[in-house]
Amino acid sequence: MSFPPRTWDLLLIGGASGVGKSSVSYRLAQHFGVALIEVDDFQTVLQHMTTPEQFPALHFWDTHPDPRSLAPEVIFEQGKAIACELHPALELVIANHLETDRPAVLDGDFLTPALMVQAAYAGCENAGRVCGIVVDEPDEVQIVRNYGIREPGVGEQTQRARVSKLFGDWLKHDAERFGIQVVEARPWDTVFERVLDVLAAR
Repeated sequence: MSFPPRTWDLLLIGGASGVGKSSVSYRLAQHFGVALIEVDDFQTVLQHMTTPEQFPALHFWDTHPDPRSLAPEVIFEQGKAIACELHPALELVIANHLETDRPAVLDGDFLTPALMVQAAYAGCENAGRVCGIVVDEPDEVQIVRNYGIREPGVGEQTQRARVSKLFGDWLKHDAERFGIQVVEARPWDTVFERVLDVLAAR
């Protein structure tokens, strides 16, 4: 089976929770015939193999099990701290794929614009082999709807959507600062093609 040519080896698709980036990532991996890697898996592994003393942000919810007791701004800052702690681990994952020449799409909330633009990853030169895109949903009400579609029966998750909006705004600001392309999640029926257009214009 033949696949379209690529100008990248690692494609990092970032964006806040609930905006629809995973759906795009799945289609991109299939379209280009490459592996799909979900950052959530690494977060889970690190949580189970480390202690709160080593990675306090990753283990925050072990000691704060009820997010409803915290303000969205506090949870947002916690998300930024998790992204910071995951950064070195994600560098190693990217470096491994660059070293072994195994192309992939990486999908996750904690793929930051700063990670996307590094000149090197654990000693492996980027040299244009790593590409990053941030998927954004600017409407907080729509994020609430997205959670309702994805997790029916849970109820209206307004606090969670607020956290997602704060995190998404932060990612968008940093994306603009680092020169990373931001693609709006809607219209959903064209987001895949719009991401392809961004990749074709590299």
